[in-house]
Parts: sequence; structure tokens; C-alpha cells
Amino acid sequence: MSTKDFVEKDYYKVLGVPKDATDAEIKKAYRKLAREFHPDANKGDDKAEERFKEISEANDILGDSKKRKEYDEARALFGSGGFRAGPGGAGGNFNFDLGDLFGGTQGGGAGGGAGGFGGGGLGDVFGGLFNRGGTGTRVQPRRGQDIESEVTLSFIEAVEGATVPLRMSSQAPCKACSGTGDKNGTPRVCPTCLGTGQVSRGTGGGFSLTDPCVDCKGRGLIAQDPCDVCKGSGRAKSSRTMQVRIPAGVSDNQRIRLRGKGGPGERGGPAGDLYVVVHVDAHPVFGRRDDNLTVTVPVDFTEAALGGEVKVPTLGGPPVTLKLPAGTPNGRTMRARGKGAVRKDGTRGDLLVTVEVTVPKDLSTEAKDALEAYRKATAGHDPRAELFQAAKGA
Repeated sequence: MSTKDFVEKDYYKVLGVPKDATDAEIKKAYRKLAREFHPDANKGDDKAEERFKEISEANDILGDSKKRKEYDEARALFGSGGFRAGPGGAGGNFNFDLGDLFGGTQGGGAGGGAGGFGGGGLGDVFGGLFNRGGTGTRVQPRRGQDIESEVTLSFIEAVEGATVPLRMSSQAPCKACSGTGDKNGTPRVCPTCLGTGQVSRGTGGGFSLTDPCVDCKGRGLIAQDPCDVCKGSGRAKSSRTMQVRIPAGVSDNQRIRLRGKGGPGERGGPAGDLYVVVHVDAHPVFGRRDDNLTVTVPVDFTEAALGGEVKVPTLGGPPVTLKLPAGTPNGRTMRARGKGAVRKDGTRGDLLVTVEVTVPKDLSTEAKDALEAYRKATAGHDPRAELFQAAKGA
């Protein structure tokens, strides 16, 4: 919302309530109008959608006691976009650049009467709504840069979590000049922006926008004798090593955001964020499927046919014993609950155990005789009969 909208829009009229309406009356009016003009109840009606936006905007201002007070004060000062001079100034309304008032410059009626404002008084009135300071000369804090790094973890580190050292490079205050940009530590105020780090440009209609000053690059200062290291910028590349905790359960190529662990800010601004791309080495035994771990366990023919108990390894823990039902086919998957990867809530997924029936390469004479006897005993069974029957049906 622009300053002009804030001053000129009559939010009381939008909600259909008087200027002395209570909070309860405002809330009641908003709810009634919101139900009437809600987009879900007026699908395809662009006018209803715009009306709903106006209603929501009005409620956002009048429904907040602080914003409502600032709005009432603004409306009292600015009647229909103009300013009425006080007893010591020229009579009538006249237009002027609102940016001058918000920026802390002085203005007033002819003769310097009550219309004059100094020290950013009006900036204080609107500061909460427009995120502007009380004066235009204050240099805004600057957020530090975001940094991206990579780390490679072992399979078990990714599952259990790990603390790893990361060496990072980022922009930080230059140590050679203590961040001043000047060899002697005595930079001068930028003559273009007068130390604010910002310059205004007109947009027409008495309004102006601010941009970072190109001469001092938003610093508000210019080095008289530029530092050889940072070339007068006051910032230089800095390397540091920090211990970073990688949470349990991360997956390969996952990108993790660590708030406030990036480059340091300027002029009291917050630090940037650190983004870490995680690479996970493969494990010779275990695999990963979301929050579950996977493992393939070989069993011999008799275990699959007759059933039995099979020991299964777990990642970093003692083995578990699973009961193998008689007649277990090759490729069947069983589940060992709570033996998988760590979830975000601290619980664990499962270990998915896939059975692989193995065929021995070398058989003793006794084993061969036993298998021949088995073949004769099951000669009437054709394991491929259903296959050929299905093929004919197709």
C-alpha cells in the first residue's frame, strides 16, 4: 500500500461504519461484507473480487488499533491529499512532496508558520506502517549475503545426523581498514547522498522513490585514500571454519537452510543464511527408501520352503530375528519396525527386508541324491502350468 492510498482512501466508508465506530462494530461490518463479496461466493465476478480486496485492506488498517490511530492522524493532517496550514501560515490547501516530510526535511506555509515540520515528526507517525525511519538520513542496516556449501556424509551419518566442519568464504568487514574503506580510517561523507546511502528520484504527482546511491554504493561514505585490500568498499573476502550440525534423516542431494549462519550483516543488519547441499555415500549392505532402510537377505531353499528364523543385520545396532513363513517365495519383503532412518519428529522408519533364495553351486553326493528324491516326489507338480494357461487365455 502506497502513502497516497493510505492518505486518500476512506476505509470507514469502505466498511460502511462511522469514524467513531467501536472495534466490535468494525469487526461485525467486516465479517458481513467479507461473506457477501468473498471470491468463493462470487466466482468469475471480478468486481466482487476487487471489492473483497478493498474490504480486507480496510479491515487490516481499522482492525488494528495502532494502525487505526496512525491512519486517523494522517487523515487529520492530510485533507484530500493536501495540507491545511495552521494559524501562522498561509491559508487554504496546497500540495507538496510527501517524501520531503517522510525524509525529515522541513516544509510549511508561507512565512514559516505551523505548517513546518522538522526532525522527522511525520516520519514517526507513518514509520510503523511504511517501515520507514523517523528521519531520511539514517542509513539502513544491510543483511549479510547467503552462502552455499556442500558436504559429503557417510550413509550412517546421514541416517543418525552428524556435526561436520565447513570452511566458508563470504564478504565481511575488511580487516585492513576496519571496514572503513579508507587506509587511514577516515572516510568522508558522500557529497551525493549526504551520508544517507540513498538518493531520491521523482516519479511525478509530487511523489519520489529512493535508490541506493551509486557513488558510495549505499554506504554513505567515500574513502579519501582507498584501502589497497578492499579498494574502498570496506568489505573483503573472509574465510572461516564453523561446526555445522546436519540433522538426522537427510537424504542424498538434499538442500538444508541454516538461518543466520551466512555472511555477517552491515551496520547492525542480520547475517545471511547458509545453504548446505548434502551428498551421501552409498552403503555396501543397506539402502534407503524415504524414512525406511532396505536390505536384501539371502536364504537357502530349505529355509524358504520349510520356514524358520532368520537373523537380519541392522544399521549400527544388534541384529534382529525375523520369522520366515513356510513357502516364502523369492523376492518377498518383510518389515522390521523401528529399525529404519530417523524421522523429523524423532521416531524411526522401518527396515524392509527382501528375501533372496540362493542356489548352491557345489553339491555333495548326499545333497544331490536328496534333491533327486525330492524331484521324483514332486514330479506331478508343474510350476509353469499356470503361466502357459494364462498365455493361451491372453
